[in-house]
Amino acid sequence: MSCITIEMQLGFQPRYTRTAGKDAAGEEGTVLDHGLRFSDPAKYSRALRRAHELVISGVPRPEIPTALAESWRRSMALGISPDQHSPRHLHEAADVLELRREHRLQQVMPALHDLLADDSTSGRHLLVLTDARGEILWRVGSPDVLRRADRLEFSEGADWSEAGIGTNAISEALVTGRPVQLFSAEHLVRTHHEWACTAAPITDPLTGKLLGVLDVSGPLDTISADTLRMVRCAVRVAEALLGTPDGGASLGALPSVRASRASVQRPSVAVESLELLGDNPAALFADGSRGPLTLRRAEILALLDSRAQGWSAEELAYELYGDAGTPQAIRTEMFRVRSMLGDAVESNPYRLASGLTGCSDSGRVLGLLRGGRVAEALEAYRAPLLSRSGALAVQLLRDQLDLAVGSAVRCSGDAGLLVRWLSTDMGSKDAEAVERLRRLVGRGDSRYLSFRASAGVEPVDTLTIGSGDRPSAQSVVRTRLNHQARQSSRRAQPTTISAVS
Repeated sequence: MSCITIEMQLGFQPRYTRTAGKDAAGEEGTVLDHGLRFSDPAKYSRALRRAHELVISGVPRPEIPTALAESWRRSMALGISPDQHSPRHLHEAADVLELRREHRLQQVMPALHDLLADDSTSGRHLLVLTDARGEILWRVGSPDVLRRADRLEFSEGADWSEAGIGTNAISEALVTGRPVQLFSAEHLVRTHHEWACTAAPITDPLTGKLLGVLDVSGPLDTISADTLRMVRCAVRVAEALLGTPDGGASLGALPSVRASRASVQRPSVAVESLELLGDNPAALFADGSRGPLTLRRAEILALLDSRAQGWSAEELAYELYGDAGTPQAIRTEMFRVRSMLGDAVESNPYRLASGLTGCSDSGRVLGLLRGGRVAEALEAYRAPLLSRSGALAVQLLRDQLDLAVGSAVRCSGDAGLLVRWLSTDMGSKDAEAVERLRRLVGRGDSRYLSFRASAGVEPVDTLTIGSGDRPSAQSVVRTRLNHQARQSSRRAQPTTISAVS
């Protein structure tokens, strides 16, 4: 089986297998599982490399599809050797800068960068954009992955067509006109066998003319089941931008983004605050308009609001999706968030702009508490933080906000504030607040008796402070520490980035 993946009309990837028996080389046949490229990329690569050597020597192998073998033959007929190292170079790197300025894809490169690139120090994949001939015009990646690419001369000005360096994902996208994924020894040149590449052509929506190819490449273990989908999604975004009157110069003109956020279009209007309390999160703009937020985008903004130094895409992916999270899923959401909120969100790392930090309704509650204005904080705390969210990271922020408000009210010694707190959904189960109220108003007070019954608090003779189903400060801290320990343990493992081709 081959992991070359060409987009099918029905949108799924085929699984190639073969039955046991003797093949043309006299070897015992085995089933090669397509999923091994994700679960055991090293094993999958070894099988492909064996097949590569046999096919190059003239022995057909079922792991290498006919179309791929034909591409190899075309490349070798053009003079490309499997042992060739250097591609053909069409321009010097300095000359590419001028080519970029004149190229139509210049307008959409910022959007593609937001969606797929990772130029942080920990980034492991490379974003590449070529022209219609396969010449590399842009590439973005971490210093480490750029150095690895330099060893292959996978750089600006290099010709990545079949004639320039032989079969690769970019050349296949140019030949077939479809999204393609090549893994390890599906590349003709042996020095490329340590890479996995996913590429898709970008066409001009106004003329249908091929403009270039988007490619995401990296080490074998960086590919995931989502990689092809993310590249295809990015191409659709680019083509939608190119179809706008300004050719994509303004991200605000993106039709798909406009539809996804219910026609709210405010990238040019300043964001004044965020509404994150309750079940209808929204962004409030300087012109008085209100832009509803999806739950996932509100969760991202809640995390950004909680930490001034910001978050990497990998951190946000883990906080919101757990081990199944991918940075590319976060980058897709961040592209949409930034299309809606404009400069309110900054990148590398992702964080709220300095003027917006603490401007959410939940941030205002905390600010009032820090200023000792407990009554105003309680008044502002109208609902739980993102009450519909089940994400652990958001639950922890919600519990911490509950504890902050509850602790301040209990320490105030004000019976009126305690009554107001216990009357809210957030404070209704606060057994400690019920006990504080008893001490202030007496055990015979009707308010105390009512709240004691609502909270399920035992009579004072058997009451254990902190009982009930509200989390104690110690339990929240303990949960947070356990969560951070799991995150640290995960970071110690090799990172899998979904959009690496």
